[in-house]
Amino acid sequence: MVVPLSKLHCLLKRAQMLLLCLGIAYLMAGSILLLQRSTIRAAQPNPPSLPPLLSLVAPPAALGTAGMGMRARSRWAVVQAVSSGGVKASRTWPSSRGLGVQHLHRRWFHSLLPESPEQKVPLHRSSRHKGTYMGCFLHNASDRALGGTMLYDLRKMTSSLCQDTCSESGYQFAGLEYGAECHCGNRISSPQAPEEDCSLVCRGERGSPCGGVGRLSIYKVEEQLPGHRKFRNVHHRGCFKLTNGTVGAFPIHSVQPNLTTQSCIETCTDKELPLAVLKRPHCFCTWTSSLFNINQQADKQQCADSGAPNRTATSGSTAPPESGHYQVYHTPVLDSRCKERMFLPQRSSSLVALSSFPGAGNTWVRHLIELVTGYYTGSFYFDGSLYNRGFKGEKDYWKSGRSICVKTHESGQKEIEMFDSAILLIRNPYRSLIAEFNRKCAGHLGHATEAQWDSKEWPEFVSSYAPWWASHALSWLKFGQRLLVVHYEELQRALFPQLRLVAAFLNVSITEERLLCAQSNQDGHFKRPRAQRPSFDPFTPDMRRMIDSFILTVDQALQSRNFSGLPQEYLPR
Repeated sequence: MVVPLSKLHCLLKRAQMLLLCLGIAYLMAGSILLLQRSTIRAAQPNPPSLPPLLSLVAPPAALGTAGMGMRARSRWAVVQAVSSGGVKASRTWPSSRGLGVQHLHRRWFHSLLPESPEQKVPLHRSSRHKGTYMGCFLHNASDRALGGTMLYDLRKMTSSLCQDTCSESGYQFAGLEYGAECHCGNRISSPQAPEEDCSLVCRGERGSPCGGVGRLSIYKVEEQLPGHRKFRNVHHRGCFKLTNGTVGAFPIHSVQPNLTTQSCIETCTDKELPLAVLKRPHCFCTWTSSLFNINQQADKQQCADSGAPNRTATSGSTAPPESGHYQVYHTPVLDSRCKERMFLPQRSSSLVALSSFPGAGNTWVRHLIELVTGYYTGSFYFDGSLYNRGFKGEKDYWKSGRSICVKTHESGQKEIEMFDSAILLIRNPYRSLIAEFNRKCAGHLGHATEAQWDSKEWPEFVSSYAPWWASHALSWLKFGQRLLVVHYEELQRALFPQLRLVAAFLNVSITEERLLCAQSNQDGHFKRPRAQRPSFDPFTPDMRRMIDSFILTVDQALQSRNFSGLPQEYLPR
């Protein structure tokens, strides 16, 4: 009798557990259903005319490492390459298949970012923001509202950030698209659109209109007094001898009795022309051309009186002289002839690496290659901050064959042999170590603090990274099949010859205009400000002995493979 009762007791217990599990499963299923319905309701910001958006699962939030961590490969680049299909969606409005693809593509990428609780902005515009709001304008393939430079910042874009960037680049209007993209220009070249089309908010602030798909929310930046505008990327090109017939063909000519360098640069910037040519009281604006080849410069003394800053004209002449020497300056305006970039029209079966030790100037060289070839460079990693700065190849799968070359810092035999050829970029290890330590402590544009230089992190960094500098170069020299060795310092000294070598290695023909564009825009908007070095020498004698031994080893390895050795400035004395 005891045994049957015991079996019955066990059966009842199992039945209770089964009922409990079924109840829990029922409650969870109900909760998931309610959550799904609420998500579908929340995901209805797109207008009724747009096709319904698919539900895409966002990848893990930790896409890369920050601080002192190593750079990590993108684990979702393959998914992105498949989803985009290598086809650039057309920006037509209203609803179309191309627009739906673009909307889906952008929504997928924005799903990587933290969701904002507020997806739309009220149509009432707040007056507390800087600048003057001009309205919502068309911005697609056929009607581009603003034609100047472009900035991405998918996490922190604000109307103020966009306006400040455009103002520093010499533009009067700033336009925001899809909550994350900033466009600049000095004239609005497209029709106005309904305000409800610009209903998306900026990623970095609430209450500011940030455009929509194929729509720009445009602001006129705050006015500044003439002579007080602060521009970025203004460079002195040199002194050139020009004839009257030559300058007479330039598109803009003005006579300013009180001409200064600043006022001429402002005039040409407002006209969206990249060169300011001046000889007091004459100011000309024109495009980049072979007339201003760096090898044709005249003696600076010949232009001493042509337009020195803050000096005014004493001559009342309104006609330019028959010939003379003119000061030439690059304005902040990017020459439109080298602004447009694209992926390779046909996928390449050959993978070319742009390999370097971290801190060796890989980003700068990518920028130059994109300017001079017109094609995007790719990356073995995903760096969101570089994508935000305009390196669109950052989110493309590195083996897609759509990029002219692929950035990598890897130095293992397996990783090297995955590439068919490589540009090996080498920089003085002392400068590379300083640059990479700055990046790890303060990002691509910042500088490490005195406390960080003086901390134990710096000697630990040198002890691990200095050997890596040597092993990186030695590995590529050993396992790389087809190599072009480029020294960072040589590229700085002889930009044109080095870029021609790079283009020939990449099997791309380049024009003189592209070379001049690359020269005039070589700094870009991403380069770290010039040296903010620690007040003391961060390298101890022991560090220097170690680094110098690595320099000699790499120098010998280069010569053994019939390359020219390291520049003399590297070698210990």
